This record gives sequence, structure tokens and C-alpha cells, in this order.
Amino acid sequence: QVHLVESGGGSVQAGGSLRLSCTPSGGGTFSAYCMAWFRQVPGKEREPVASADSNGALSHANSVKDRFAIFLDDTRQTLYLHMDSLQAEDTAMYYCAAKAPGRCTIASIRRAGLAPWTSWGQGTQVTVTS
Repeated sequence: QVHLVESGGGSVQAGGSLRLSCTPSGGGTFSAYCMAWFRQVPGKEREPVASADSNGALSHANSVKDRFAIFLDDTRQTLYLHMDSLQAEDTAMYYCAAKAPGRCTIASIRRAGLAPWTSWGQGTQVTVTS
């Protein structure tokens, strides 16, 4: 199990950009994990936004495709979510999460639910104002 720390949230006007970061608190890398960003608004289920598997495969939810990009730095010690063209409906608490590699596409994550995810960050709030 890896302990995760997110940063980079904040308030931004519609159309603006933010970049979220996630790092392992005790050091180490994300090389052996399927990593993902989730988001949740009060009263709704936590939903996957983007994922990155240990083999380098990336996946993005349709709602954020072409606007958001998930990627790892070259050392695989930091997971990012770069968000462009932010909209009011992107307002949510964003969470970084990790699980065993494989079945790491957005579709697979939706089918499996939250149970496989063994590590979660504390969350970082993103607020988009119009």
C-alpha cells in the first residue's frame, strides 16, 4: 500500500487551467501500480476521470477527453492531471488513487467499482467559477 498526497487544486474561472499532482508520501515510485484520478461532488458517486497503468497505457473519461491529460513524470514519482478548458461541471474534490496493475481503463474501472483501489489521497478541491 502506498500513501498518496495530492496538491494543485484551487479556484479558477471557466476556461482556465489547473494541474494536479500526486506523490507517494514515503518516497518510492508508481511503477508497479495502476494510478488514477477520481472526482466526487457531494451527493454523487466518486467517478474515474483518467488512469495510467504500469505499462504506460493511459485512459480518459469521455467527459474530459481532449481537455484533461494524465501523465507521470520520467521518474514515475509524480502523477499529474493537467486540466484545460475547465467548466463549472468540473467542480469537485479530486482524488489520486492506486491499485494493482491491469484492468486500468476507465471502462474497466467503472465496471469494477472502488473496491480494488487500495490507496487514496486526501483529496484536493477544484472549483470552477463562471
